Amino acid sequence: MGEKILEIRHLSKNFGTNHVLRDIDFTVDKGDVISIIGASGSGKSTLLRCINLLETPTSGEILYHGQNVVGRGVNAAAYRSHVGMVFQSFNLFNNMTVLENCMVGQIKVLKKHKEEARAHAMEYLEKVGMAPYINAKPRQISGGQKQRVAIARALAMDPEVLLFDEPTSALDPEMVGEVLSVMQALANEGMTMLVVTHEMAFARDVSTHVVYMNQGVICEEGPPSQVFGNPQRQETQDFLARFRKN
Repeated sequence: MGEKILEIRHLSKNFGTNHVLRDIDFTVDKGDVISIIGASGSGKSTLLRCINLLETPTSGEILYHGQNVVGRGVNAAAYRSHVGMVFQSFNLFNNMTVLENCMVGQIKVLKKHKEEARAHAMEYLEKVGMAPYINAKPRQISGGQKQRVAIARALAMDPEVLLFDEPTSALDPEMVGEVLSVMQALANEGMTMLVVTHEMAFARDVSTHVVYMNQGVICEEGPPSQVFGNPQRQETQDFLARFRKN
């Protein structure tokens, strides 16, 4: 057993009478790459937003190293510096350069000096192949490049876990590969990752664990070889069959 970083216990989320998540339970150990798959509207992104405290769960617990982060008195910004998130729509600051985007969180949240933040940002921009673009504004770079900057920005906070919310779904097909290759390299280096994705090849080949969600519940989970090779539930079989046809 690895070191437990996150434990999701009996997590539920309602929007009015709409039950988006129901009694979700799973654990994230150090070094895990967990892919969360399922049809649109199955609650995957809401689950990630709850884990990052962008949504407040209706009930249940999120334990970070054994401490429940749901509830009063939690410093959400400090927690998010450990549990970072990469969004579908990049969420870069359009008025800042690529480099400034990767420095601002370090300075404001981690209270780093400007020089230290710059050096750290450069390290990760080089890692994702974006060092030549440090003076560009987001409008001057492609979608794939924006997403690589967003990944570098998240990494510059030195998170323990990175959450990816459909990081390739807003990209043109030719840009998907450049982002997935960065994510695969991170996985190979042992980064703990939780990835909501429609990229089935990534989920099958890179994940250590796959969670299939359907209508707000975890329908099936296990190693990729089991979920993809021998799914037990009819819903999982039907979902994966649609992707095999594509």
